[in-house]
Amino acid sequence: MTDAKSDPLAPAKSTPFGLPLSVLAEITHRCPLQCPYCSNPIEMDRAASELSTEEWQRVLHELADLGVLQIHFSGGEPTARTDLLELVQCATDVGLYSNLITSGVLLTKDRLAALYQAGLSHVQISFQASDETLANRIGAHRRGHAKKLEAAKWTREVGLPLTVNAVVHRQNLHELPDLIDMAVALDADRLEVANVQYYGWALKNRAALMPSEAQIEEATAVVDTARKRLLGILEIDYVVPDYYALRPKKCMGGWGRQFFNISPAGKVLPCHAAESITGLVFDSVRDHSLAWIWEHSPAFNLYRGTDWMPEPCRSCALREEDYGGCRCQAFALTGNAANTDPACALSPQHDEIFQTARREAADGSSRFIYRNFIGGTAEPEVENNDR
Repeated sequence: MTDAKSDPLAPAKSTPFGLPLSVLAEITHRCPLQCPYCSNPIEMDRAASELSTEEWQRVLHELADLGVLQIHFSGGEPTARTDLLELVQCATDVGLYSNLITSGVLLTKDRLAALYQAGLSHVQISFQASDETLANRIGAHRRGHAKKLEAAKWTREVGLPLTVNAVVHRQNLHELPDLIDMAVALDADRLEVANVQYYGWALKNRAALMPSEAQIEEATAVVDTARKRLLGILEIDYVVPDYYALRPKKCMGGWGRQFFNISPAGKVLPCHAAESITGLVFDSVRDHSLAWIWEHSPAFNLYRGTDWMPEPCRSCALREEDYGGCRCQAFALTGNAANTDPACALSPQHDEIFQTARREAADGSSRFIYRNFIGGTAEPEVENNDR
């Protein structure tokens, strides 16, 4: 492993930037579900390439030394790792707030209690729908929804805070009022209404997932009403999906400014989808320290700040508010990660993606292309009939 002092070829920092406050640790790509909107790379890391327990423990110590405050254990399905308890204990020992982002389907009450005793701070469970049949069809797991409900119940019973992550799209947005009620019934502290983002595997299923304008308008009204009704009871996070937005989101706080992701094999990424940008090389914790990567990685510095921006971003008054939006989306939709995010109304491609959204939403396709571990299609555990 090299660091900035020992590597004479280390590039200089291109722009000033802050410290990463939060890190997503994708400790495995293994997962019992086959969600059609999966954000993991098309080519996922095999179990044999995953960082070992000792390597992850070293990384956790480096995170604390770097000034990171929060660690989010994710995947794939993080509970597929048999050493999760050791990793949570290590995070606690070095002073990190730890959040478990899970499907819940592999959890048991005893294991959750052990994670709590090891210092786990929070649990976030994803739900595909409130209706069991629909949820299991989307996740392609016969008993997935029932297991998620059990895991949410156990989370509150052991005394952990709970976030319900409702991944929404055209085929389940009509259930949003029920999803909100479900989150309240589960005694969740927070509900994240997460509109599907279209890169990676989700891009293959965009036509089956794209919501209509009417759905988005109704969902926005539902959320506004629920926020008032449930003030002090349930916090609701909700962002309009990019294809219907006029301004791009400040993706992950800006490329390489507040956040990074570590893949199962140890690659350090500015966001969880960054590997979808072909041609970029991401440094590994097996070769460099996290401090070196954060300051000197060419991939991190490529789109940091505003100096890299073309027009119209370069002269935009909001360039330091949104930092150009999403580089992965720009690459997926325009073929060039340096282009203006098409979610922005100033992008030459904005009208095109808006019309694409309208067309695909109106088409009404409901057939999913599922994925298996090697990144191909697979037969789901439940029958996938067009509705």
